[in-house]
Amino acid sequence: MSKAEKPRRYADDAPLTEAELKRMRPAREAMPDLVAAYERGELRYRGQRGPQKAPVKRSQTLRLSPEVLDFFKAKGSGWQTRIDDALLAIVRAAR
Repeated sequence: MSKAEKPRRYADDAPLTEAELKRMRPAREAMPDLVAAYERGELRYRGQRGPQKAPVKRSQTLRLSPEVLDFFKAKGSGWQTRIDDALLAIVRAAR
């Protein structure tokens, strides 16, 4: 393969050559498994969330005292989940 025929590795604005156009195949032929996964709705993009495994939580604005926030935030990331766990324990104990 000569340097002129070497496949490009990066996208650019240059149009495809005749040789590149002749080598192209439909996605269904080149990657049938990938196309099938896309059609089944199983394909996710990087960073895209999958289906929820547990009940979805609802977003709610809540005003808390600075002492409560400082206490939970001092233990590091995940402080919102720890607040939710603490409140959930209170709810379950009250039932």
